[in-house]
Amino acid sequence: MNNISVVIPVGPAETNLDPMLRQLIYMGDASQVIFVFCPQSEHLMTQLPSHQQIKFLTVEAGRATQLNAGAAQVDNGYIWFLHLDSLITNTQWQMLNQSLQRKPDCLHYFDLRFQSDGNGPMWLNSQGANLRSRWLGLPFGDQGFCLSVNQFEKLGGYPVDAPYGEDHLFIWRAHQKRIKLANTGAELSSSARKYAATGWGRLTLIYQLYWIKQALPQLWILLKRRVASF
Repeated sequence: MNNISVVIPVGPAETNLDPMLRQLIYMGDASQVIFVFCPQSEHLMTQLPSHQQIKFLTVEAGRATQLNAGAAQVDNGYIWFLHLDSLITNTQWQMLNQSLQRKPDCLHYFDLRFQSDGNGPMWLNSQGANLRSRWLGLPFGDQGFCLSVNQFEKLGGYPVDAPYGEDHLFIWRAHQKRIKLANTGAELSSSARKYAATGWGRLTLIYQLYWIKQALPQLWILLKRRVASF
């Protein structure tokens, strides 16, 4: 097995750690599992079991800030960034390890499958995310990024000044730094509760507009760097 540390941010809106805690059995070979709380969620620390594998800390709220703080606790090996609402089994753990063995210098991600807690044709969103990842090389954070500590430091971490899409910008940094992406070949299940709360059509449209707006200047940066390197 590879030396993998798991980083899980716990945002202000979270109310329960139980679903993720039930999955710790599948991370038994992880070097450490790091929960990164913010002041609004730190009361959930009491739900954590007492185990030397489990670490926790509190930092300012913000997904990028929390992800970076968790990564800073990892000295070597690989960092696997998981959302609190991701669902994994032993399959994801095994497939990730195999993918890391094949391509240790890549940024690894999973295919996305939405859970049944949303509304509307969520299968279409899953399919769209997977096509975007494979054809455009643009997976998002709910697809479980994993990369080495050295590669993470090369990318400078997640951008904390971005109003949204820190995971999207992180992937663009990888392209600009010529770090290749690798699909693990397994699906990672993620909650669709935001679609239920906001409405499928409205949130789908918002997300599409946001990522395209954010991608255009990053594409221009990438093209300029590629031309300058010739």
